[in-house]
Amino acid sequence: MTEPAPVVRPFVLGDFQTNCYIVTVPNAVDPAQRKDAWIVDVGQEPSALLDAVEREGLRVKAILFTHAHADHIAGVDEAIARLGAGVPRLAHESEHAAFEDPEFNLSAFVADPISVSAPTGALRPGDALELAGTHWRVLHTPGHSPGGITLVHDASGQAIVGDTLFAGSIGRVDFPTADPAAMRHTLHKVLMALPDSMRVHPGHGPATTIGTERRSNPFLRPGAL
Repeated sequence: MTEPAPVVRPFVLGDFQTNCYIVTVPNAVDPAQRKDAWIVDVGQEPSALLDAVEREGLRVKAILFTHAHADHIAGVDEAIARLGAGVPRLAHESEHAAFEDPEFNLSAFVADPISVSAPTGALRPGDALELAGTHWRVLHTPGHSPGGITLVHDASGQAIVGDTLFAGSIGRVDFPTADPAAMRHTLHKVLMALPDSMRVHPGHGPATTIGTERRSNPFLRPGAL
């Protein structure tokens, strides 16, 4: 039986216009699972996202984090207050300290320092995740941040990439915990190993595809990074 296609819905939040996502599976084979959802990243001023969760009666099975820069985590405690502390919050282990450390999450340098509740569990490379009959895999995609992760749903050809790859650009690598060499490897050996048809849901800006970025992204040219 064909696996149902998840819907990855962006909510643009906060001063940095961060794409945070609700992931649902409206065509799940089991109707009882159709209200199951993930939140991926929860940035500043998350009311619109959380209002949608409540209005639609969604059951948030987990909050997943692509990385722990402030604009992707600032709304964590508001989410906990509205959804309950029992919802798992998962990030790569190397990002966990950043939730409570304003220098690591960069808020100390650009805005009011942000310290929020730490994750309750880890996302690890190769992890297999399941949501309402859909199956996802976790890639480690460091460079912009040491614990950057990408969530891939191969059956529908979708990837949630955080701030690693944008339409026509890439995530910054001049931050204190960024690593240009790691970013080169992530871009060329990990993300460009995905098929051209793979739809990319980035942390900022419009969606794109791997093929579009392979052909036209100036940062993917030899020697560009």
